[in-house]
Amino acid sequence: MEQLPNVATLVAIYNQINTYGLTNGMTLTVHSPGDAEYRMTIREEHLSSPGTCHGGVLAGLMDAALGAAALSLAFTAGELVSTVEFKINYLHPVRLHDALVARARVEHAGKTLLVSSATIECPGRDGGLVVARGMGTFNRYPADKRDFHRLLFPDAEPQE
Repeated sequence: MEQLPNVATLVAIYNQINTYGLTNGMTLTVHSPGDAEYRMTIREEHLSSPGTCHGGVLAGLMDAALGAAALSLAFTAGELVSTVEFKINYLHPVRLHDALVARARVEHAGKTLLVSSATIECPGRDGGLVVARGMGTFNRYPADKRDFHRLLFPDAEPQE
């Protein structure tokens, strides 16, 4: 397999192709492999009732944060990840215009699975109100098994 770019380059590529995150106004920062943070602000299209965010939006943010932590660590081994399962506990309602920060880190890195945990906080409420907690399990697999390979190595021969 070709020499992989560094983690920062891989994260930059991921940020360009992650249309889910872009569409929902999410911005990703990877502090180090296995330690990631997503930020987003709740918009009108995220509401399920007047002024209150739909739980699916928080679940999407949670899955993204948990997965980004796992993915950033997997990148160091030339791997990608896919979600096996995740759980979320909703602790407080989220409202229109709330700015959210989802912080995630890898808790366990096994041969085939990664486990990460995360919190979603609303820094502007009550000095940093934690509105949700979650945990996820992710499958590791070689990066050359998916179309991501062509993004990493655009001049390489196609993989079979």
